[in-house]
Amino acid sequence: IVILDPELTIGLPSFLTAATGMDALSHNLEAWCSPMYHPMAEGIAAEGIRLIQNYLARAVTNGSDMEARTQMLVASTMGATAFQRGLGGMHALAHPLGALYDAHHGTLNAILMPYVLEANREVIMPHIGRLAHYVGLENSTFNGFLAWILELRSKIGMPDTLSAIGIDDRQANKISLMAVEDPSAATNPIVFSTQEYRKIFENAVTGVLDCN
Repeated sequence: IVILDPELTIGLPSFLTAATGMDALSHNLEAWCSPMYHPMAEGIAAEGIRLIQNYLARAVTNGSDMEARTQMLVASTMGATAFQRGLGGMHALAHPLGALYDAHHGTLNAILMPYVLEANREVIMPHIGRLAHYVGLENSTFNGFLAWILELRSKIGMPDTLSAIGIDDRQANKISLMAVEDPSAATNPIVFSTQEYRKIFENAVTGVLDCN
């Protein structure tokens, strides 16, 4: 049983509203990008992302906006439903980082999101273009969608690097090994090696986003 009561979320601070909202986005987005066949979960993920596009910034800006709070609860639940299709590299890295650094899970996913998307670009580009069109982005391409992610993250006050939350690259080897072994890695669009996970992690530490 799931009870979605927006009144219970009214006192949630704006930063946690933003971080948990980005976590909901990561669930929907990684489900959308998963190579697993589950058309119903894919459709749920797309609509969850559309709701987040429309309501996350509103919920962060005005924590008493009941419509925005309600729709974000719905989008979060849709993400939890959709990721039966699988997750991916964002979670494969966020899980070990959360364990080693006691960092907030949603914040980690928010930071990692564009770096993992960029690493998956060659495989997910057409699929992301279709998603961008569905949610109504004017630039319905991979680059347009990535630009929206970056804009949203900035608008709601999410940090853009792991170094901004005190994470450096000293445990890069351990983190990349843990990422490869994480169950989420199995449904990433590309099966990354430890070296590739290390590169994504290092990019997220330093803020190197190689957008084509």
